[in-house]
Amino acid sequence: MSSLRTEGLTKSFGGVRAVDDVTVELRDGAINGLIGPNGSGKTTFFNIVTGMVRPDAGRVRYRERDITRYSPHRVAHAGIGRTFQLCRVFPRLTVLENMLVAVRRTRLRELLAGLRDTGEIERARHWLRRMGIEHLEEAEARDLSYGQQKLLELAAVLMAEPDLVLLDEPAGGVNPALIDRIVGLVRDLNAEGRTFLVVEHNMDMVMGMCDHVIVFDRGAPIAEGPPDSVRQDPRVLEAYLGV
Repeated sequence: MSSLRTEGLTKSFGGVRAVDDVTVELRDGAINGLIGPNGSGKTTFFNIVTGMVRPDAGRVRYRERDITRYSPHRVAHAGIGRTFQLCRVFPRLTVLENMLVAVRRTRLRELLAGLRDTGEIERARHWLRRMGIEHLEEAEARDLSYGQQKLLELAAVLMAEPDLVLLDEPAGGVNPALIDRIVGLVRDLNAEGRTFLVVEHNMDMVMGMCDHVIVFDRGAPIAEGPPDSVRQDPRVLEAYLGV
């Protein structure tokens, strides 16, 4: 069963096809991995799925609904959350304020005026506890380590209670101990019913964490399947190693 499916997805930039006629399905309830060499179209694919980039052709379907032309806000409202390769937080807001701003019902002006919803505060603290950074709720985001900022970004995404979470290089710039924590969190959240799509260059992390792996090269999928079969696929070895 698939929660998200793309059909013939295509996007060009300056005559170069970043995404080339991509038809793929995610495994519902699984941790899906998306890997490929630099420039293989992974981030463009993410951006199309989440409404940040409009495709030249093709469609994106989520739970049988066509979301191809949805804005990022509508995509999030439909149940899809995402993090970014370069962590996005509000550096001068506190950790707790970042969490409350993530809920679109909370306007920044209201937040700064001290108008806060008690229920949302409790929900924010719940997710901060899950990330292990609840003790930092009054710290400004700019004072957190990069790894802690990544945990804050994920916690903020989860404030919207998405069914599908797209993680763009969650291990990038993060120390090994924190990578282990992120892997544990993703597994726990997946066991609770969330589907994941993870773009990551850390092959050990992908192969150890994911149930299903899709491989892109030159804007198109060239292989997919369980990690062990993908690891041994000649097309994947050629794409990465030129062998």
